[in-house]
Amino acid sequence: MTLRVPKAELTAELRENMIKQLGAVPEPVEVLWNHPELAEANQEFSAKVGACDMADASLKTFAHMAVAALVGCSWCLDINYFQALNQNLDPAKASQVPRWRQSEVFTPLECDVLEYAEAMTNTPPTVTDELSKRLLDRLGPAALVELTVFIGFANMAARCNTAHGITSQGYSDACEIPPAARPTKSGVASTA
Repeated sequence: MTLRVPKAELTAELRENMIKQLGAVPEPVEVLWNHPELAEANQEFSAKVGACDMADASLKTFAHMAVAALVGCSWCLDINYFQALNQNLDPAKASQVPRWRQSEVFTPLECDVLEYAEAMTNTPPTVTDELSKRLLDRLGPAALVELTVFIGFANMAARCNTAHGITSQGYSDACEIPPAARPTKSGVASTA
């Protein structure tokens, strides 16, 4: 896939900050910079959502990866796998998120979070009262609200990246274990 929207020129300061943080400028930032006001609002919201800490960071990372796998956003999977490594999450476990239902490495809470992420991502959403109650009982209201908003933001990012033709930039190449392919309903693995 090729970019459907050209990259815009970033300010030197923003480019330097991105390279300092991630080693490269993320393509989604370059594409969104075609509309600087929107790009800045997106960065501010992303930073604020990411700074919230009522929900465990690993649960949010796994949830974002589940959204990315379901939507088919290889860029989101790539960057989240890289971030999981930097959060000291088990890379072998993180690599199993796209096939979490077939894996035995996740805790019951992690499985519920992954199911919730997928249920929120389905069109129409398939979140059930039972799943919400299990998460509410284990996480509490503030953490569940945070997780929900985080998953909603992950959906927006994954869908925008996919619509713009943005694919993996190789962030996860620095990791030892590549993310597992997500099984499809036909039994053929997806490369998303």
